[in-house]
Amino acid sequence: MIDVLIVGAGPNGLMLACELALAGVRPVVLERHAAPTGEPRANGLVGQVVRLLDRRGLYARLSGERTPPSPQPAFVFGAFPLDLTMLPENPHYALGVPQAQLEATLAARAAELGVDLRRGQEVVDLRQHSASVEVRLADGTRLTCRFLVGADGGRSVVRRLAGIDFPGVTTDRSVSRTATVTVPASVLDPGTGGLRVPGHGVVPPFQHTRTERGLIAWAPFPGRPPILSTTEWPDAPTSDETPMSLAELRESVARVLGADIPLGAPDGPGLLRRLTGGNTRIAARYRADRVLLVGDAAHVHPAIGGPGLNLGLQDAVNLGWKLAATVRGWAPPGLLDTYEAERRPVAERVVMSTQAQSALIGPGDEITGLRRLFAELLRMPEVTGHIAALMSGADIRYPADPADPLAGRSAPDVVVHGADGARRLAELTRAARPLLLDSTGAHAEVAAPWRDRVDVVAGALEGTTATALLVRPDCFVAWSAGDAATLRAALTHHFGLPG
Repeated sequence: MIDVLIVGAGPNGLMLACELALAGVRPVVLERHAAPTGEPRANGLVGQVVRLLDRRGLYARLSGERTPPSPQPAFVFGAFPLDLTMLPENPHYALGVPQAQLEATLAARAAELGVDLRRGQEVVDLRQHSASVEVRLADGTRLTCRFLVGADGGRSVVRRLAGIDFPGVTTDRSVSRTATVTVPASVLDPGTGGLRVPGHGVVPPFQHTRTERGLIAWAPFPGRPPILSTTEWPDAPTSDETPMSLAELRESVARVLGADIPLGAPDGPGLLRRLTGGNTRIAARYRADRVLLVGDAAHVHPAIGGPGLNLGLQDAVNLGWKLAATVRGWAPPGLLDTYEAERRPVAERVVMSTQAQSALIGPGDEITGLRRLFAELLRMPEVTGHIAALMSGADIRYPADPADPLAGRSAPDVVVHGADGARRLAELTRAARPLLLDSTGAHAEVAAPWRDRVDVVAGALEGTTATALLVRPDCFVAWSAGDAATLRAALTHHFGLPG
């Protein structure tokens, strides 16, 4: 019997497979496509997920950098530029890699960890039993697993077959057009890399620019063809039956900006996409007995602000260690249920953020008035800081002891100065095991009965005022610097009875 069967080899399914493998569980991943599609989707990662990838040793592989990630000086919210240099602590990170590269990197890492990835395998039915799930594939093959995870996107087959509702709203007002393009050199602004548009001015790069007629975004990614996109709210419905064309995008740009930009096709294949409307939905349940959902299978929302991978990949890491603990038999009662308890509120906040941004970019004089007020508010560091924390996911606090100021929050980027020299937390968390960081030497004896699943690292802690930290495998703090009784309680609550 397979311990965990994951349906979907996108970033979320592959990340979950890697987490399970690190925890000693060998999952099987099924993907209905026979080979990676290479279809352009996300253009990068934003938010705290960049720090998370660093803590699994994946940031260096993706970025080619040997240094840790650094916060970004600017971002956007609802077509407003965010000046993040005004913040005393900037929580916003970004990594500009296309989704195809991310998937290839995660697939390579999964292969290193011994994950069994089976492509060209489509799930068509499932049946749950008291201790297993039976899955039937399109070719008639039947597989049995202890747990089944749907990581198969917004149109999740697993979610539908498990009978999990997907309530929310569908809108059809907006039409978004996106393409990889070329533009004449005379159109490019040498100072900013933006587009110089006669009668309008400069369309800055990597921002959303709103006019009374729509939205435009220009993304000149280094080393690959730039992407141009528009969003409009037409009075009449738009047909999706005719293929998208560059001429259609050029006409849309002219309507949005009131000026024409000559557009050419890139060398080789490129993105050419039209999307009408959108969905905002959260699954009624993240778990139905032995079936669980991660990523877009559990929630869909507008793409504005790029929160999808930040949300989905952290779903996978939150679920990974809890599911592995359940499979291996040391999970405390109710641990697997904390996956939804912790991650659903995060999805709800992402939905709130994307809905607010969608409202702020819309047409109309009332929205313009709202934007004038919002522009004033964003000059206040406390407002910008609040929004930056919301968009990056740095404001997450899972249910925890309110008397413990660090518990339930993402672990700070501490450096441990021990007998082996100075080591960053990101170097200590690559094995995805629970960690007790102890600068006092007084807590190792308390944690000794959990030595089979909790590693103790001794040394002075730089980057935190705490003298000791108990860090979960998903790099959230379970406990900080209490007495022996509170540490023992935290170890039992998160990691079960002693081995």
